[in-house]
Amino acid sequence: MSTAHPVAGRASALNQVWASPLYRGATIALFLSGLGTSAAAPQIVSFLVRELDASLPLAGLYYLTSLAGPVAGYLIGAYSDRTGGRLNLFRLCAIAGFIGWAGVAVSTAIWLPFVISTLILAFSGAAASQIFAAVHDEQVRHPGAANDSVVAIIRMALTAGWVVGPVLGAWLGAELGLRAMLWATAICFLAQIIPLGTMNPRAPAKAAAGGEKSSGPGLAAMLPLLAFTGLFVLVYAGEPIKYGFLLIYMEEQLKLEPAIRGAVIGIQPFIELLIMPFSVVLGRKFGAVRLMAAAALLAAAANLCFAAWGDVFGMFAGQILMGGVWGIFMVLGIIVAQRLLPNAVATASAIFMSSTALASALGGVAGGLGVAGLGLPSVFYIPAALALLAAIGLAIMARAVPAAGQGA
Repeated sequence: MSTAHPVAGRASALNQVWASPLYRGATIALFLSGLGTSAAAPQIVSFLVRELDASLPLAGLYYLTSLAGPVAGYLIGAYSDRTGGRLNLFRLCAIAGFIGWAGVAVSTAIWLPFVISTLILAFSGAAASQIFAAVHDEQVRHPGAANDSVVAIIRMALTAGWVVGPVLGAWLGAELGLRAMLWATAICFLAQIIPLGTMNPRAPAKAAAGGEKSSGPGLAAMLPLLAFTGLFVLVYAGEPIKYGFLLIYMEEQLKLEPAIRGAVIGIQPFIELLIMPFSVVLGRKFGAVRLMAAAALLAAAANLCFAAWGDVFGMFAGQILMGGVWGIFMVLGIIVAQRLLPNAVATASAIFMSSTALASALGGVAGGLGVAGLGLPSVFYIPAALALLAAIGLAIMARAVPAAGQGA
């Protein structure tokens, strides 16, 4: 276990990120990715309803198109592991994002965004996973004690984009219209290419060749990764339920003012950014997956706050707890995923990162059925139960799978 002082470790990691064109470019690119994606995500249903005259139930089905994301991510990741050309694939995925969001912005028929999201935007989601695979390759070539902290800083940039994006998207949608907002998202995806320039480092020899690589990892080798990703999906499924119904609950039943509702939503990413720099150190001390099991328990507690603590303090408490959850998961998750499939890190990165799409679909269905059967706020007992199951599974995995249970 590393005994390096946390502050010194973070300073060293910051120096590495600043000094390396790859790390620096990856940080900027992921910020732009988070900025563009999060600007559009809360507004897409409004766009379908207001601009294309879709009904609310039909617009809600748009999120099911995200189920194509894990399939596209796996295909991109597997091809990346066979060829070793991470950043060229990243550029193609970023261009797909530009074409896809531009296509949605000019759509005049309701079916077009559904087709575009399924066939084009599904591949754009693999761009970030290729960046993390390229970063992993660089760290294999240049091992260092601060490497995990470098990953944490780069991952923080993606979260920072998600902090700014919803605010920017709401402003653009109100001032310039929803189509202009979608064009801004398209431009963000294309702009990701600029910080990384023409760099195209190849994967180390072990990652670019070898008998296992030529045919890809077998199912048995992937089982720990798939199990870990499935447990992550159980935790993340609470997010679409929360974003779908928490604002409605605060407005219609708790009668909170708009500024208070905005503060409740905004405090989670703020706490998340505060926690992220320390998650690697805590993972080294307690074990990465063991720490994520504890974070899953926090997610269960957060959803219990939403379900049973019916005032503004309960809403803030739940969101603060969720900030702790994602401050841990969003840094350690990608690190553990790559360690569970070390000979196919692009595949591991793509499977893990694209699983949020699967979780969104699962959460959307569970939330829709739950709110119909249980109502508000009792629907939040569903993600609480899912997070509790994930906590149990992660605790078992920390003991059963050495590669997962080791420190960060």
